Amino acid sequence: MSYRASLIVSVLALPALAGAASAQAPWEGDWTVTLKGNVGVSPRYPGSDQLRTIPYPSLSVRRAGTPERYAVPDDPISFGLLDLGVFRAGPSFRYVGARKASDNPELTGLRNVPWTAEGGAFMEIWPAEFARARVDLRYGFRGHEGVVADFAADGIYRYGPWTMSAGPRMTVASRDYMNAFFGVSAAEAFANPVINQAYAPDGGLRSAGASAALSYRFSQQWAATGYARWDRLLGPAADSPVPKAFGSLNQFSFGGSVAYSFDTRL
Repeated sequence: MSYRASLIVSVLALPALAGAASAQAPWEGDWTVTLKGNVGVSPRYPGSDQLRTIPYPSLSVRRAGTPERYAVPDDPISFGLLDLGVFRAGPSFRYVGARKASDNPELTGLRNVPWTAEGGAFMEIWPAEFARARVDLRYGFRGHEGVVADFAADGIYRYGPWTMSAGPRMTVASRDYMNAFFGVSAAEAFANPVINQAYAPDGGLRSAGASAALSYRFSQQWAATGYARWDRLLGPAADSPVPKAFGSLNQFSFGGSVAYSFDTRL
C-alpha cells in the first residue's frame, strides 16, 4: 500500500475511532452531583409505637444541563440505570434496623432480628410530569431474609421554588418477613410476661397508608425537603400479638434532608 493510500485509510478511520473512544468512556463529560444529608424518624421496629432517629447520607448524579428528576423522600435508595423518560428502572436498597430485646424490654423472651440490608430493583412509570407510579421488590439479607414489595403513587405539584407531593402507599411481604417481626413461637409466648399465645403469620398484605412531602429550592445549589408518612398495619401483621400487646397498628414516620448540588467534569 502506498503512503497516499495509507493516509486516506487513516483519515477515513478517524470518525470510527472517535466513536469507539466515546463508546468506551460513557462517563466522560459534565455532570451534576447532588449530596444530601438526611434524617429519618421511624418506629423502632415494625409494630412499635416508639420512634428512633437515623441520620444517613445519600448521593445522586445526572448529566449537567438535564432536568433534575423529582425524588420522593420516603422512597428506598435507588439508582435509575435505565431512564427512558416515561419509564425508569434500576437497583433499589433499604436498611432495616435491628430489633433487640436489650433495647426494647417489652420484647423479653422474643427473638432478636439482626439489622437487614434489603436489596432488589424498582420500576417507575411517569405518565405525566405531575404523576408517577412505582413498585420496589427487595430481598432481605442477614436479618429477616424475606421478600418485601412496596407500591407507591404520587401526584406532584410545582409552584415557583416549592414542590409538593402526596399519594398512597402499600406494602406486601412474604411469610419469612412476617414471621421475623410478627411471629411468636410457643417458647417465646411462654417466656414473655405479656404475650400468652403463639402466632404463625402467613405472607400477604402488611400495611397501607399515605405519604406527603414538601421541598423548597433556595438556589441552584441548595434545597431542603421534609416529609411525613402514615402506615396502618393490616392482614397478618395486624393480627399479631406483638403490636397488639406493646405497639400500635398505626405506624408514623417523618424526616427531612438538605441537598447541595455542584457540577464537575470527568
